[in-house]
Amino acid sequence: MEKKEYLNISKASDIKNPKERRLYRFFEMIPAILSLGTLLGVFVFSWLVPSWVAIFIICFCFYYLFRILYFSVHQIAGYFRVKSNMKKEWLKELRRLPKWKPNEIGGKGSNAAWAGKEAKKLIDHLKIPYENILFSAFDIDTKVFPGYFACVTWHYLTEKNPMQASYQPVPVYNNNIWSAPAFSRVVSTSNTFWQMIQQERAEKLTTYSSHTIPAKVFFEVEYPANVVSDDSRIFWKAYLYYDGDYRVVPVYYMVSMDAVMAKNFWQTAINQYKQQKRWAWGCDEIPYIIFGFLNNRKISTSAKFSQIYTILDGFWSWATAALLLFLLGWLPILLGGQKFNFTVLSFNLPILTSRIMTISMIGMLVSAVLSTMLLPPVPKEFKWYVRWYKKSTVFLQWIFLPVTLILFGALPALDAQIRLMLGRYMGFWVTEKIRK
Repeated sequence: MEKKEYLNISKASDIKNPKERRLYRFFEMIPAILSLGTLLGVFVFSWLVPSWVAIFIICFCFYYLFRILYFSVHQIAGYFRVKSNMKKEWLKELRRLPKWKPNEIGGKGSNAAWAGKEAKKLIDHLKIPYENILFSAFDIDTKVFPGYFACVTWHYLTEKNPMQASYQPVPVYNNNIWSAPAFSRVVSTSNTFWQMIQQERAEKLTTYSSHTIPAKVFFEVEYPANVVSDDSRIFWKAYLYYDGDYRVVPVYYMVSMDAVMAKNFWQTAINQYKQQKRWAWGCDEIPYIIFGFLNNRKISTSAKFSQIYTILDGFWSWATAALLLFLLGWLPILLGGQKFNFTVLSFNLPILTSRIMTISMIGMLVSAVLSTMLLPPVPKEFKWYVRWYKKSTVFLQWIFLPVTLILFGALPALDAQIRLMLGRYMGFWVTEKIRK
């Protein structure tokens, strides 16, 4: 398959060659096979070999504990870097660099692809060099803080190879945060902190939601117009197009969007689930990447394995971790039979797992503290007792984290992966968001 062809695949049916189409279809099944296989395996082996599953659960709890501690360190570091950068006068920093004046043109998704083509006509007519132009792709609810364009331009001008990179700010969901229900705030803030953690691990960072790319990349690679997860797909298209010589530069500067909020509580919950399922549909990047790596022999084998492991681990953890941690710890005891239940391991399993989970609450505490420090002031139109109530509950809302991780994390992720496995491809669903 020619390079241009495999870059524009959105699903298996786009491939003309029957053998390659069947191979891509198998790759589409991988996320669900891994996730469902893990969950089903825990049930089956809890009945057949409960001691093995008990040891697996203990090891997994320890693994997750160290993972949480590791992420918490990055989360704290990312927070302070963002707060520091938000205070800088980036226009002054930018003026210290030579040739600092490029214009900005914006766009998004299929609209961005169309807008880019129209913009190219004007750019070519005016004979503006592509290296002097950056495209910022924003969601419709994105609010940009005053220093963002100066900040991203500064990063662009100080990068060693600026035209082989995308530029990713940190998304926060503060536009309507004081009106949104508690579970919506927790889900939104959790997403912010995950992006902060990813910023600290730039080698694993991909573009997400609002981001900025050089015009040269936009025109050469072509912004994807036929996929749901266009914001991450543009990164992977560029990564394959430039044979692995492409990266995402973390920009420790915030852009603000809306948390999910509908006309009533239940509709908000439904919309939150749908939004998470749409985000989890990013699992369709897995077959795209694997198939792309098979067709691109210029990218090193080590880089391919690293990227595939990272994305598989991410979507597998998204769909299974919360269920393994909060629901499956008792399965060996419930299904293991009388013989296992009289063992020392059976007696100590719930005690040990509960203690590990208690220690892991450090991660939740860090999130709770940092979330209060990221919040904007409560709007003055709220009455004084409403402002007091909202401030007092914003810390306590994190007690809902275990529930939100399952209802608005694992379940929509499994939903998306099963849909991909069955070939029930999703279209783009626009999240309803209102402000009060």
